[in-house]
Amino acid sequence: MPRQTRRVITGHDAHGKAIVVADESAPNVKVRTVGNLTSTLVWVTDESPANIESSLDPSLRETGVAPPPAGSILRIVDFPPEAEAGAVDNAAMLREMGLTESASDSPARHASMHRTRSIDYAIVLEGEIDMLLDDSEVHLKAGDVLIQKATNHAWVNRSHTSCRIAFVLIDAIEPEAWKAQDA
Repeated sequence: MPRQTRRVITGHDAHGKAIVVADESAPNVKVRTVGNLTSTLVWVTDESPANIESSLDPSLRETGVAPPPAGSILRIVDFPPEAEAGAVDNAAMLREMGLTESASDSPARHASMHRTRSIDYAIVLEGEIDMLLDDSEVHLKAGDVLIQKATNHAWVNRSHTSCRIAFVLIDAIEPEAWKAQDA
């Protein structure tokens, strides 16, 4: 059973007073078939500055991992231990994530390698995990924050317990490094 994420949304009443509009479990929860991780889409914006007047729930849409152009995404991801994740097919994973770009023509260091044209704030809420880059890796644990600037990477949970990360992805301009890699 996927773990639920409580989501509290505020707004204003007809008199402009601050109120709680919703206090519920975030409804858009998916267990990804590739990697067996759970992804909860908490909120999405389509522009910056964001339009906060709508009463519609933007998290109910189907979307890939990357944020919309000029937008942002807030997502909570539960990564199972590597032993429970199963084999990963990179092409299938990229399709499931809504990504089409490969970082290069050279073989990926890990089957979960991918990149998004975004600046990502990753806040480790529980557990620990390794983020693999092209030629290095970094170990993160609860309380650590990672700022990722459109880098090719993979998440690998080598521990024996689940790792929960809050991700905020904000659309960005394609980095010059991508052009050098793709050339």
